[in-house]
Amino acid sequence: MIGRHRAALFATSTMTGFGIASWITRTPAVRDELGASIEAMGIVLLGLSIGSMIGILGAGVLVRRLGTRPLIVLGGMLPVAGMLLVALLAPAQVAVGVWAGLFLVGFGSGVAEIGLNVEAAAVERQLSRPVVPVLHACFSLGTVIGGAAGIVLTAVSTPVVVHLLVAAVVMAGLATFAAVNLRPVPRAVPDPSAAAVATPRLRSVITWQVLLIAVITLAMAFAEGAASDWLPLLMTTDHGAPEAVGSLVFTGFALAMFVGRSAGTPLVARFGRAPVIRVCAAVGVVGVLLVVVSPNPVLTAAAAGVWGLGIALGFPLAISAAGDHPTDGDRRVSVVATAGYIAFLAGPPALGFLGEHLGLQTAMLVPAALLVVALLAAPATRSRAVVDAPAAPVPTGPRA
Repeated sequence: MIGRHRAALFATSTMTGFGIASWITRTPAVRDELGASIEAMGIVLLGLSIGSMIGILGAGVLVRRLGTRPLIVLGGMLPVAGMLLVALLAPAQVAVGVWAGLFLVGFGSGVAEIGLNVEAAAVERQLSRPVVPVLHACFSLGTVIGGAAGIVLTAVSTPVVVHLLVAAVVMAGLATFAAVNLRPVPRAVPDPSAAAVATPRLRSVITWQVLLIAVITLAMAFAEGAASDWLPLLMTTDHGAPEAVGSLVFTGFALAMFVGRSAGTPLVARFGRAPVIRVCAAVGVVGVLLVVVSPNPVLTAAAAGVWGLGIALGFPLAISAAGDHPTDGDRRVSVVATAGYIAFLAGPPALGFLGEHLGLQTAMLVPAALLVVALLAAPATRSRAVVDAPAAPVPTGPRA
């Protein structure tokens, strides 16, 4: 039973990656069909960001009340509907319709990703072996498959409507498989006496450790989102490369992410989470900076691979660290994942604004700076044997 359940989680994660890659590889074509500038495309992408933020912020509450299954099932249905809207309305030059389609994709993905990470962390605690990195590796596998298909279909000038309709059919198949096989694992009920002792320390999950882990997820997710949404356009606008080359570079980035997540688990077992995250962040910084200074598309393509390999394990290891708690793992994962996915989807429109005025290559200095911060925060991901820091006050007023 647990095997089928894990397969359902992995199928949903693969579906999400496949759908996002299918959209990303056709971003230049959609931009051309809409006649949009870089800044206007940033506004279109805002539909994805707003939908995702609403889904993510709502999922943090819903997962505690309804459990993970409804969120994961909903997250399988809505991206399919959104992809259909994008496929049909982009060729018709209905920018508002494309925005709405991306909103559905983002909202569905947002609620699903929180549910997936909370459930995967729970399965990981039950089995005492890595599950969250494999979940994210499945996402990367989906992006590789979707990106490879996008390269081929772009190279043979397949219309956007045909490509994205086929992608929607594949996504619907994976979502149906997941819905049939999802069986969330029961949570262990903690010892009442132990819970009573722990209550004063757990009145809030927002400890300094959790905040630092959230910073790491934010930085890693921001860097991943920047590459996913802007690498193809960076190749076509800054280097004048054909659309197929832009798709190829993105697919190389996704492949590097998949390799890092698939092959990196033994490194974690040997060296621990914190040292691996330090190395990941450092390699990611190198890759991003090479993209910034790259004078030609060949170097940019190689740098994109270094970028992807560097950040591959950062997000899933931070999620594992957040879930490494005997009684409050679900809430910690929800908080940390929320920070990461907001950055993943809110960052690209902000980079679009900077890219319009400074150039996309220069805008990539932002994720490089955030990765440096993640490197400094890496010690927070050590095992829970390290005593949590005192709870930080939860902000109650408006942000500055």
